[in-house]
Amino acid sequence: MSPAAPVPSASLVPDVVLTAAGLGAQLSEEHCRLPGETADALRDAGFARHFVPRCYGGSEGTFAEFLSATATVAAVCASTAWCAALFAAHGRLASYLPERARQELWGAGPDVRIAASVIPPQGRATAGEGGWRLDGSWSYASGIDHAEWVLLAGFTEGAAGKEHRIFAVPRAEVTVLDTWRPLGLRGTGSNSVRADGVFVPEYRTFTLDRLLRPLPGGGRCHGVPFPMVAALQFAAPLLGAAEAAQSLWTAATAGRRRVDGRAAALTPAARHLAAESSAKIKAARLLLAEVAHRADTAEATPAVVAECRRDAAMAAALCAEAVDRLFHAAGAGALAEGNPLQQKWRDVTAAAAHATLSFDTAAAAYADAVFPDPEEPGPVGPDSDEPDSDEPEKGADGS
Repeated sequence: MSPAAPVPSASLVPDVVLTAAGLGAQLSEEHCRLPGETADALRDAGFARHFVPRCYGGSEGTFAEFLSATATVAAVCASTAWCAALFAAHGRLASYLPERARQELWGAGPDVRIAASVIPPQGRATAGEGGWRLDGSWSYASGIDHAEWVLLAGFTEGAAGKEHRIFAVPRAEVTVLDTWRPLGLRGTGSNSVRADGVFVPEYRTFTLDRLLRPLPGGGRCHGVPFPMVAALQFAAPLLGAAEAAQSLWTAATAGRRRVDGRAAALTPAARHLAAESSAKIKAARLLLAEVAHRADTAEATPAVVAECRRDAAMAAALCAEAVDRLFHAAGAGALAEGNPLQQKWRDVTAAAAHATLSFDTAAAAYADAVFPDPEEPGPVGPDSDEPDSDEPEKGADGS
């Protein structure tokens, strides 16, 4: 059966999700998973199909639209936006599967919700005739309760040694373990899954290094290496939640009075924080917009990839810093259960802790790109041409 005929790209419609996300936010908190109505609204809004190839009815959408739509949803519910971002991102990953597997996933339509647990490799993959047998557990599969498929990763032996291999598995063939009870992003339902002797044919697998090269015949969204956009998918929900936190704090502070009767908004500390936090969050949006623009248009050189990782990680750090300051300046009322600013603070704090958003890691990658193959420092001392201190070298006249 051949793929469906190409169709025009469909835009994401985040407004379709907002009502369901708002109504389901409290249930998401309580049950640590999205309500079914919210997950269905994400599908209807086009997130699952956003990066699916057009030949299967997908949108092959842009990263700029992805960023905008995800942040819009996150302003209402960060957990919903997190699942939205990952359903979209995992559709992009699944595009690298062999043709037969892609037909299995999208032969009936592109709106297939895919969960994943691919980094780091977990579980055990045992080679057999025509494929691999999977056993063990994989953690943090966001949105797994509402997924039709899940991508899992494990180490396999290849011609060049150990390979990081990704396996596409029907959701019905794994067991979901109720393990997700976090501080923030509670509604993402990032539970663990267990596989007991699940057979995955070879045509439903690919190795992680495929994600570093353009997909032959794919759209622009399939032409960028995974590290160039991986952090963007986690930073986008964080941005929207931070912007909402800023609005919540501003509104609360405008109506709050200190114990001495003064308006809180008139204190120098509050006025300074209003300017500083809004500037940090605005800077984060500009950084992420530039990441998305590069992903949509720029040549994916090592330097550009490193810049994208740097900017996304810095954006996440700026948002986390700003929201942390806002929360701690909000007074005792923000400590109350159900306070919306508290929820945004918990969600932003949890999102910023994701390893992909580590600025230390992004900084190291950026340094590798801008300082290629630096020479090891030579000996320093009386026999060296280098000065033996950090002070500027003086000339013969002592200057």
